[in-house]
Amino acid sequence: MVGYELHGSVATITMDDGKVNALSARMLQTLGEALDRAETDRAIVVLTGRPGIFSAGFDLQTLRAGGAEAVQMLKAGFELAERLLSFPTPVVVACSGHAIAMGSFLVLSADYRVGVSGDFRITANEVAIGLTMPRAAIEICRQRLAPAQFNRAVLLAEVFSPEDAVKAGFLDQVVGPAQLSTASAAAAHRLAALDLQAHLSTKQRVRSTFLRELRAAIEEDDADLTRQ
Repeated sequence: MVGYELHGSVATITMDDGKVNALSARMLQTLGEALDRAETDRAIVVLTGRPGIFSAGFDLQTLRAGGAEAVQMLKAGFELAERLLSFPTPVVVACSGHAIAMGSFLVLSADYRVGVSGDFRITANEVAIGLTMPRAAIEICRQRLAPAQFNRAVLLAEVFSPEDAVKAGFLDQVVGPAQLSTASAAAAHRLAALDLQAHLSTKQRVRSTFLRELRAAIEEDDADLTRQ
């Protein structure tokens, strides 16, 4: 479900459940374990998916069933995003195709994002499928998306092509599918040349206010869902 490969100072974490890389409780736990390994290895992280799909978001079967499992899954997903945003080494996302809902929020949680060209959708589609956007998701979108596209993405569930996703702020770069691995590895090696302590200290300064707001949003969302 989640692969881990360490090459020098770069750890590549690959989601591949054979389907749409649904962020189930098991997938989220396994991703957390892979990040534990990367942190122990003090590695730059490249997070990617299977060809054609980065992630379609939370496991809908669990989400629609509701109850404690759904509440725990939602909190774990946003805590994973929180961890990526505060990770001690740089994080690169190699967005290998569609990134939908929570999948798009994970893309937004990386330090650098490379996507692939093609007929792929990058969208926060909660409003389109009858869900009120979680507060945590709003905060993640707010801190990375351009103001005009933020409203279109969050309020109107607009679907962005990879090229338009660069303009919106979901992605930093788009390459052809055959170049994704090379481009993301090049980005990771570029970031590996940074002073990692200076990177972490600066990341903490830049994101300290946002991370406090994100933590408060996660707790408020969790309290609401628990009451419901």
